[in-house]
Amino acid sequence: MTRTGRTGLWLVGAGGSVASTVVAGLAAMRVGAAGPGGVVTETSAFAGAGLVDTADLVTGGHDVHEVSLTKRVEDLATAGVVPHDLARLVAADLDAASERVRPGYAVGAEDQGAAVRRLAEDLRDFREREGLDRVVVVNVSSTEPPVDAAEVPADVAALEAAWSRGEAPLPPSSVYAAAAFTAGCAFVDFTPSTGARLPVLGELAARAGLPWGGSDGKTGETLLKSVLAPMFAQRALRVHSWSGTNLLGGGDGATLARPDAFESKARSKAAGVGAMLGYPVEGPIHIDNVADLGDWKTAWDHITFSGFLGTRMTLQFTWQGCDSALAAPLVVDLARLLDLAMQREESGAVPALGFFFKDPVGSDEHALAAQYDALLRWVRGEGWTGR
Repeated sequence: MTRTGRTGLWLVGAGGSVASTVVAGLAAMRVGAAGPGGVVTETSAFAGAGLVDTADLVTGGHDVHEVSLTKRVEDLATAGVVPHDLARLVAADLDAASERVRPGYAVGAEDQGAAVRRLAEDLRDFREREGLDRVVVVNVSSTEPPVDAAEVPADVAALEAAWSRGEAPLPPSSVYAAAAFTAGCAFVDFTPSTGARLPVLGELAARAGLPWGGSDGKTGETLLKSVLAPMFAQRALRVHSWSGTNLLGGGDGATLARPDAFESKARSKAAGVGAMLGYPVEGPIHIDNVADLGDWKTAWDHITFSGFLGTRMTLQFTWQGCDSALAAPLVVDLARLLDLAMQREESGAVPALGFFFKDPVGSDEHALAAQYDALLRWVRGEGWTGR
């Protein structure tokens, strides 16, 4: 299956570390300055699937701050996240991408209904001006506090009525999702924010016949959990506790230092272990902001378990990684896969994308190997056969 044309990758939070790494990485791959390390869809298992070429992904985005991607990539180079001369090698691409960033939605700064229409018009203009076949919107902005779905209008008519009264019932991530569906774009939430996970957003997506996915990219500690927890279950080793401590800096660290934002992240991180083991497990999750770490993070987990004759044992692991470098290739994967879903005219949540997420929509499968098999079956057109 061959694929021609170009696809837009619109990044919400376009000036952040993850988005900047996505833009710089795509540009580096385009000029041959870097390989596709970490890009799952560039492996042989996905050959011939009809995915848009990475060279044909055109980036743009929204951000509430003024964005200079060249300056941002220079800062990332200083921090050791990207090669030291990358900003110079892809300067033209970074400048062009910066020109395609538009002002984002700031709570209280404008009428919410008008904001959705403005953001949607930005997306339409991007698609038309760049001559794009499709556009996929990916939210990589800061984590929001959790939202009580019962307090949000349940259908589009009620939402529009609330907007006509000057109310602002949606959190920012859902505003961007509404704008994406209004403009005919797919949407994916790479954060644990609410995004499209509200009935009213599901209705908007269904009306437009658009696919969406999420949520909260699985890049570090939870990635290891999704491999190790099935191991314990399959070997009949009883896990008694699983505690985790996460140290991170940068924008994520500062955001997650807020208790309300931490609650969203902690819920997402804790979602899978009990499901994979088949029983609840004791163990707190700590996330601490260490500003000096910047874009780097360290996770330390302590697991107690027992085996034959009740013998007690312990597993500990330490994961140290750069979140932006781990997340960016997955954003590229998700853009290509949601573009494929649009080509196939699929609508609604795409549970086969659970391979990429801590809290996958439409599925309670968390084991990485099972998620990978389900993703491959879906890519091959065999449908969704996961849980």
